[in-house]
Amino acid sequence: MNLEQIQFEIRDGVGLITLNRPERMNAWTYRMSDELTHIIEQCNNDPQVGAMVLTGAGRGFCAGADIQDAFNSRLEGEATDTDRRNRRDWIELVRGAKPLIAAVNGASIGVGATMILPFDVIFASENARFSMGFIKMGLVPELASSHFLVQRMGFGRASEMCLTGRLYSAAQAHEMGLVDHLVQPEELIDEALALGREMGANPSRQLRWVKELLTQNGSETDLNAVQRRELERLNEAYETPEHKEAVAAFLEKRTPNFRNPGA
Repeated sequence: MNLEQIQFEIRDGVGLITLNRPERMNAWTYRMSDELTHIIEQCNNDPQVGAMVLTGAGRGFCAGADIQDAFNSRLEGEATDTDRRNRRDWIELVRGAKPLIAAVNGASIGVGATMILPFDVIFASENARFSMGFIKMGLVPELASSHFLVQRMGFGRASEMCLTGRLYSAAQAHEMGLVDHLVQPEELIDEALALGREMGANPSRQLRWVKELLTQNGSETDLNAVQRRELERLNEAYETPEHKEAVAAFLEKRTPNFRNPGA
């Protein structure tokens, strides 16, 4: 796919994805969504990529949906239910992917916030701003954000954020639990890439299994079901070459080679 609205490069085994509509504060479009899906799937299939970082070009991260592309087109009948059905489910894609880290450099509003809630870790520069502004547009949250926001922030704070549509500073978002790491603007990408390298050095198959378990068990109340899922994956993991390589590396006092286990 020809990339028109995002940029992509690989840095030391980490895929760096940059939303690239700086003149529109990287406002979300259907084209951008398709390009993001394409690149994430490409990284998932590339053994040289261990993790991914998503950031934005210019002053903004993603200032919400493009009014013309997403809202006005729908009101005028240009965006159809068929268009939506033909697109890959974002939550399924993100939660089934290699580790994904958000590096929020500026305004993260509406879909600019909901798209990163299912990511594994959220970094924010001190210049970032966050808003669940759907109520201001006469809308309601999407992309399972009414689930993930409660998981990240708790019921009360998630309610306040969604029901007011208020704009929060990066420091406020961090204090409320929406943001995992608050960093200086000039350190944002380096810090996110460093965590991506640390995660990506681990075996890819098991990383995705861990994500699967966290997704399925994070709000599961049946602890027997939790343990059953864990045991099923654990028994599979015992038989993998990555586990055997980890044991051999420990006994031989060397660093495991998860990219080519057993070599």
